Amino acid sequence: MAITDWPAAERPREKLLEQGVETLSDAELLAIFLRVGVTGKSAVDLARDLLTQFGSLNGIFAAPLNELTQVNGIGTSKYTQLQAIFEMSRRALNEQMQVKDILSSPQQVRDYLCLKLGNLMREVFVVLFLDAQNRIVTTEEMFSGTLTQTSVYLREVVKRALHHNAAGVIFAHNHPSGIAQQSQADELLTQQLKQALALVDIRVLDHFIVAGNTTLSFSEHGLL
Repeated sequence: MAITDWPAAERPREKLLEQGVETLSDAELLAIFLRVGVTGKSAVDLARDLLTQFGSLNGIFAAPLNELTQVNGIGTSKYTQLQAIFEMSRRALNEQMQVKDILSSPQQVRDYLCLKLGNLMREVFVVLFLDAQNRIVTTEEMFSGTLTQTSVYLREVVKRALHHNAAGVIFAHNHPSGIAQQSQADELLTQQLKQALALVDIRVLDHFIVAGNTTLSFSEHGLL
């Protein structure tokens, strides 16, 4: 059955307008973007197939062109539109964090980091540089490595923090394994960075491990 044949209250667009965007499921949101389905499948059916195949919205956004376009109904045009939506979402979150104290919206930081790091296949280490009001000055990817290891150099982190005149920093790195669990090496590195930055009066507010849509906060676990 085509979506146009559904009861009006169940159609994604009408539901969004009447009940609000937050009431829609991931499949319904994706269906609005897709607009149409394929032979034998509505846009919602196609959206559900994509979520099943790629695991999540982040998984769809992170899928390479050659994989996504193998799905019937998804071509290069849809791929480029998805990438544009993904990047706009990430930039919008970053803009919000630049104008207010990010400690007042910890979930927003998590959402941003999941968008930025959640589906990378290599491990990367990023630093969010903050001003005295805990607003983001900029975010930099400092180091990247293999699937399982990244080398972080303390002096470079300190140098960049001083360059940005940062009053505080938040660290984040991803675990491509999909497990948001700190290692002894992660804890040691965090303490070394904290001590090095303390010498120049720069606070370490948190260190997040990102695995897909899951995050672990060192601060919340008493690891700072």
